[in-house]
Amino acid sequence: MGGPLGAIIGRYPSATATAGAGGEDADAGGGTASLGIIRHDRRCRDLAFLVLFAAFWVAMIVNSSFAFNQGNPLRLTYELDYKGNVCGDRHGDPDVHELEVRYWLDPNQVYQSGLKGSKTNLADAKAICLMECPTPAPDGLNFVCDYPEGDIRLSVDDWINRDYNYFDVLTPDMRNSSLQLQGPCYPVIFPSVNVYWSCQYIARASNVSLTHWLQLGGVNIEQNMLIDKTIHKAIDSRSAVLKRYVADIGKSWPVLIVCGALLPLFLSVIWLLMIRYFVAAMTWITVVLFNALIVSVTMFCYIKAGWLGNDPLTVVIGESDPYVHISGREISHLHVATVLMTVIMIIAFLSSIAIVRRILIATPVLKVAAKVIGEVQALIVFPVVPYFILAIFYMFWFSATLHLFSSGQVVRNDCSTDCCSYDLKLGKVNCDNCCGYSIHYTPHIGIAILFHLFGCYWATQFFMACSATVVAGSVASYYWARGEISHDIPFFSVVSSLKRLMRYNLGSAAIGSLVVSAVEWVRFILECLRRKLKLVGSARESCFGKVSSSSSQCCRGCIDWTLMSVNRNAYIMIAITGKGFFKASVLATGLIMNNILRIGKVNVIGDVILFLGKLCVSLFCALFAFLMLDTHKYKSAHNKISSPLVPVLVTWGLGYTVAKLFFAVVEMSIDTIILSFCQDAEEHQGAAQYAPPLLMETLDEQGELQRLTQGP
Repeated sequence: MGGPLGAIIGRYPSATATAGAGGEDADAGGGTASLGIIRHDRRCRDLAFLVLFAAFWVAMIVNSSFAFNQGNPLRLTYELDYKGNVCGDRHGDPDVHELEVRYWLDPNQVYQSGLKGSKTNLADAKAICLMECPTPAPDGLNFVCDYPEGDIRLSVDDWINRDYNYFDVLTPDMRNSSLQLQGPCYPVIFPSVNVYWSCQYIARASNVSLTHWLQLGGVNIEQNMLIDKTIHKAIDSRSAVLKRYVADIGKSWPVLIVCGALLPLFLSVIWLLMIRYFVAAMTWITVVLFNALIVSVTMFCYIKAGWLGNDPLTVVIGESDPYVHISGREISHLHVATVLMTVIMIIAFLSSIAIVRRILIATPVLKVAAKVIGEVQALIVFPVVPYFILAIFYMFWFSATLHLFSSGQVVRNDCSTDCCSYDLKLGKVNCDNCCGYSIHYTPHIGIAILFHLFGCYWATQFFMACSATVVAGSVASYYWARGEISHDIPFFSVVSSLKRLMRYNLGSAAIGSLVVSAVEWVRFILECLRRKLKLVGSARESCFGKVSSSSSQCCRGCIDWTLMSVNRNAYIMIAITGKGFFKASVLATGLIMNNILRIGKVNVIGDVILFLGKLCVSLFCALFAFLMLDTHKYKSAHNKISSPLVPVLVTWGLGYTVAKLFFAVVEMSIDTIILSFCQDAEEHQGAAQYAPPLLMETLDEQGELQRLTQGP
């Protein structure tokens, strides 16, 4: 450790220490009363990383400005017509703000685009925006005609009122062109259903409509199943599913606010209060409640997956033929999530049984933390400050995310399709205007999205680090002020600790959060590469390769856990000593390694109980999100979400983040007290002088060694 900690924190209230603090540092320490508790001869640490963090924020603002300037969240839900308009956008030509469903006019074009080796792509097939998917007439033939313009003297509203059909007012040339499937009017031969705002053909032609079409002299229309599969393949593509998942976040914003922000705030405060007044029972309540919640969430997954009850997820918007079954990636992903939740539920239940006999070990430490919260009452209120900062940041970040994912450019396709269609503006058939439009995403947009995601993680970790450092400074004041100087603990020790952080240690919080974020992202990239390599060489993967892969994942998990633990303890030493991040990490690691047998079991079991508490809060939020998303509002019309999976996962993540913010009060209290206890014991030949009696009994070295020797 390089010397007694008492010399660093100035535990003893001597005149020299008081005089050496100085007037300026006295203010930083919260007044004269606190001079004998926390060291004041500090200076700014890790300034280079604070500058880097400031530069990162500038880059985040520039990146988000690009997103707000270029993005249009409507593109995440609705598709493009043949003119490049986004369906449902009032700024289109014509105004299509009421026309939200994409419909392909020519079934033969759709069929040709699905043939192998065909030069026709579905993106180039002629599609327009409608209010709803058309259906064949039961006793005749319906037509859907192109947007009215040129010689067709109809407004868009009149066109809609006529069910998009002005075949009766066409000139002979226009009629002949329409019978050749060149427009401007096209027959409705196949029924179609609204699948995520695109009309998917059902390859089951209406015999009545087809007969009328042929009697009029229309060309032959293909009735192959490829018509159905081609459209479904486009709707169910990976990119389309990703866009819908991101759009679900925007549609479910009330759920995110209620279940991801307000509810975890309420539950976390309730949990802290219960720890304060009912600490003996909270360990058992937490374990039981955790198992009940994970079972409930798993059951909801079974219901939406269609494996339980009669309310499965459907990809169809509005009513549809019950005998027509349409699948989608969203349903497959929900099935995978359900299986995964089942496995997690079983593991959680077995793990709970395994730790039942160990739970009592954590109770005394939680009681000490409850005592700290009771005496330093501002600790319960303080997490509200970083909570509101994070809430404002997340609102900005989610809004920028929706715009960033939709910030591609609408460009004309470069196609070699041979087709002709009637151009109402030119008044003749035009064979030079066959290419459709697509949204083009440049590589720099992908980089911007990755930077945006990384920025969210780094910013979250930074605010967590700041909160943890403030709590650690307050708790350290409590521990080292016991006994003859207990009256010197300032009531506003949290404010004093916050001042020290803002003045000296923001750079240390920036580097600590950056290290965690960088390691997590390296792990994420390696995992993506591993999956790709696994897909490439899945047929040749040996048993040794599988074992090596599993072992590497386990090692990465251990490294992550170790890194998080080192970071947490480093923040404690930063709060106490004012050292830089790396020096504080060395001090904390050395102190822990010298006392691993004494604190190991208690600290681990305490962390497990707190982890289960965070999961209880986040799982309750996820369960409530399931209930809100199961209402009619999110199952029909414009607010219909493609799947509850992503909103529930985001809600769970937000709930866990809020819970982690508040639970850090107890977590950092325990870790700070344990670290202080270890140094206290080292300075006094194994007998800590300032530890609470209950903690001394729990961490008694001889008793711990005896339990380790005798086994459970």
